[in-house]
Amino acid sequence: MADPRGFLTTRERELPRRRPVPIRLMDWREVYEQQEEGELRRQAGRCMDCGIPFCHSGCPLGNLIPEWNDLARRGDWPGAIERLHATNNFPEFTGRLCPAPCESACVLGISQPAVTIKQVEVTTIERAFADGNVTPQLPGRLSGKTVAAVGSGPAGLAVAQQLTRAGHTVAVFERADRPGGLLRYGIPEFKMEKSVLDRRIDQMRTEGTRFKSGVDIGRDLTGEQLRQRYDAVVLAIGSTVPRDLPVPGREAEGVVQAMEYLPPANRAALGEEAPGQVVATGKDVVIIGGGDTGADCLGTALRQGARSVTQLEILPRPGADRPDAQPWPTYPMLFRVSSAHEEGGDRVYATSTEEVLQDEHGRVRALRLVEVELGERGPVPVPGTERELPAQLVLLAMGFVGPERSGVVEQLGVELDERSNVRRDDAFMTSVPGVFVAGDAGRGQSLIVWAIAEGRSAAHGVDAWLRGSSALPRPVAPTDRPLTP
Repeated sequence: MADPRGFLTTRERELPRRRPVPIRLMDWREVYEQQEEGELRRQAGRCMDCGIPFCHSGCPLGNLIPEWNDLARRGDWPGAIERLHATNNFPEFTGRLCPAPCESACVLGISQPAVTIKQVEVTTIERAFADGNVTPQLPGRLSGKTVAAVGSGPAGLAVAQQLTRAGHTVAVFERADRPGGLLRYGIPEFKMEKSVLDRRIDQMRTEGTRFKSGVDIGRDLTGEQLRQRYDAVVLAIGSTVPRDLPVPGREAEGVVQAMEYLPPANRAALGEEAPGQVVATGKDVVIIGGGDTGADCLGTALRQGARSVTQLEILPRPGADRPDAQPWPTYPMLFRVSSAHEEGGDRVYATSTEEVLQDEHGRVRALRLVEVELGERGPVPVPGTERELPAQLVLLAMGFVGPERSGVVEQLGVELDERSNVRRDDAFMTSVPGVFVAGDAGRGQSLIVWAIAEGRSAAHGVDAWLRGSSALPRPVAPTDRPLTP
């Protein structure tokens, strides 16, 4: 069992230091330094091994957190990675990119700072790779069945790895030139270096998963052709239709969606060609949207040498403490400072954009803003608070409204739900027999940990469809929702 006094003898929550801001702004490497092993093990020892571990309910994967926390505390790294991999295919991704709803549900967090679950997770997997404890898991026998996974983000990769290990022949289609989806070109290098992704892709290839990059399903290969060639199809195409800014002047040059800005920037950071790249160098940059994508744009613009960066959020600034309306163990809306926010820029809350102002050449020169208050039906402008904010580059990071309908979705004829996502049943199957959906395409824009959980669950549905039953885990159902207000 866990150290029964660990949470008493080690009361402080300690995370690894971030590299100095002036240094890390000069490169694209990850921002965190390595944490000393003894310190990490003491932090893992703060886990109380609760009788009812609510961290499980905070994590859709059902990670066995108290188990691998205690194994890490003891220094049993082979045991810790075995327990971690039992529920999570890619802890090196979630340990870097997940906002850790498990920590918000930590029982210790009721009276003390929560256990550093996410840091123990990423340390465990990194130690496993370093020690050679992450090896390919080859299937005992092949089923003779074939599966096509459309999309190579976290949901598609989880589906593919689970079904490959179950003995099916899986091909993963990716329209970009390399697999990984937004993990490769949407997530900046300073949050996750792409060598982390490449080593996992290499493992999957060795296990037998086939990757077909540069293939746009719906154009290069139709949905009907896909169904004819494969026994089952999984749509893991994400929620990629961006929410737009319906204000006068939106068409001005220099107003671009975040996913038109980040992928070329990531390519350039990796030394790849990025023709037509929009850069922030020497510009006043305004980011509309206060979420993680906006923070990614912020860190990227600062590394490109922007003159100034302002991030706008229409909602009021959250407080530092958990609101009464968002009690433990829900994931609360708090004022959080990411590594990018620590690096510079201004954050402006309770502000709405009324108009994009252009110069004589049709380029954006400023935004006309107004302060807002929350009314019964949403934000309400405050008279007399209008102002102009200079901008030569405006990045729209306001989220996504669903998967692309044209192409493979239309060709397959799958039904959509009232939220414009692909409708699915309890087995993650769409309205078309043999066609499944996993991740954001089915549940809407969500967290990476939900994408992996859905990928694992959809793999169970596919396996049962092909065999009649399945022994693969099924961590979530399509109707499950996170512990959020």
